[in-house]
Amino acid sequence: MIGFLRGVLVVKKAPSLLLDVHGVGYEIDAPMSTFFKLPKEGEEVFLHTHLAVREDAHTLYGFISEPERALFRSLIKVSGVGAKLALGILSGLSVEEFQRCIHSGNTAMLIKLPGVGKKTAERLVIEMRDRLPESDGTTVAVGLGGVTLAREASPVADAVSALVALGFKPQDANAMVRSIPAEGKTSEDLIKLALQGAGRK
Repeated sequence: MIGFLRGVLVVKKAPSLLLDVHGVGYEIDAPMSTFFKLPKEGEEVFLHTHLAVREDAHTLYGFISEPERALFRSLIKVSGVGAKLALGILSGLSVEEFQRCIHSGNTAMLIKLPGVGKKTAERLVIEMRDRLPESDGTTVAVGLGGVTLAREASPVADAVSALVALGFKPQDANAMVRSIPAEGKTSEDLIKLALQGAGRK
């Protein structure tokens, strides 16, 4: 198991990144909470990691904080919740917000997240209520998960691709991003504003 990585950030393209650790390049899928806090390319970063092993792929997930990784690991233990959905959940709610939703039974808020229907929301509340501590107001996060690495074509296209990877329908992702004035904004800015807008609906 790979518990953490410290290395130089070579490429970051939401929601994936490439980390050079002593000459070995690690492709990592990271939640947007982590992505928003990454340094510039060429700088060093430390990530808590989770390695998911399947017959057809080994996927490495990276997190800027331990609470994010802990929540991710709890989510993927829930029946019907895979890594992609777990990262989608993290993208729409902070760790603290998710804890409040679970302990208050707020399925309406959970249903707003990409890929989460009524049954999944109810299952999350039932299965995770005893696993999560009561929110103390000290944790922050936001989150997202993985696509293949490529150089950025445009902030708008990159933001739309990241939202689709999160679980949003292509037409919805496109509408969310294009409703935001793009001039002067990076793809990270557009993703953050699109997710904030989705949360207010």
